Amino acid sequence: MGWKARKTKFFNIIAFYFLSLAECSWAQNEYVDIYIRDDVYVNYTTLIAGRSPLAVDDFHSQFIRRDVIDMVLLHKALLLGGFDKPFKYRPGNINFRDTNLLEQGKQLLSFDTFWYEEALDKKDKLFISDPVVRKGEFYAGLYYAKTNTKMAKLSSINDLQELTAVSSNRWVVDWQTLSNLPLKRLLNETTWAAQAQMVNKQWVDFMLIPLMPHAGNDFQLAGISLVSHPHWVVLLDSSRHFVVSKLHPDGERAFLAIQRGLKKLRLQGKIVDAYRQAGLIPDLNQYRQLNVKPR
Repeated sequence: MGWKARKTKFFNIIAFYFLSLAECSWAQNEYVDIYIRDDVYVNYTTLIAGRSPLAVDDFHSQFIRRDVIDMVLLHKALLLGGFDKPFKYRPGNINFRDTNLLEQGKQLLSFDTFWYEEALDKKDKLFISDPVVRKGEFYAGLYYAKTNTKMAKLSSINDLQELTAVSSNRWVVDWQTLSNLPLKRLLNETTWAAQAQMVNKQWVDFMLIPLMPHAGNDFQLAGISLVSHPHWVVLLDSSRHFVVSKLHPDGERAFLAIQRGLKKLRLQGKIVDAYRQAGLIPDLNQYRQLNVKPR
């Protein structure tokens, strides 16, 4: 074989090698790995029932919770904004807030919205979307044990001086909101399930949970039975946003799609409608805001 033939064969081999690498890389990146809590994933897939997220507008369901609505709306925004790369879900018992997957670029985005203060703290590594739940829209109910007569008799903010509440100081907006109330005591407990159990056993009087219209605003789970106050809600005075990793290869493209999609959903009125159905935005003709700022 002459030198020219050997040279041609050599370059053909090199070209084939790099082409194979490119094809392999493309194959590995034709979907996006998404790590997600298993309970959220189960509720989401049950609600979707094989449909496109764009076809889901009815949120009067037992599977509805705030993080499930977040997930549906984010999918809608991505699709409306032109990002249709499929996700490969990896559900598990993961506390997403305790991981650095987003900051490291190993996770594209969070289906769970962030409070603005929480997102702003990581703005060097995260894109922050326009508000999904706007400031002044997010309310929570006061949930307590059915037999707690002190809570049932709550008639004004002054009555809180005889009551106790529980939350986590890691939840910045929730903690600050409760800290601003004239409570007898505010207890710090990092686990949500433990908080609910403390309220159920009346070791603490109440906790904040978004209203649940689909369940008659009652909370029932594994021996825990809580009810929301029929007249009072508390405003969590901040906004919630989607966040996208700046370090993920698809980060900027996904973020721009979300922004475009959210604008369309906002104009269609579908964001407010979804959260209103879920109870985050209550009918203030039926409820009164407990933590009204004095004028």
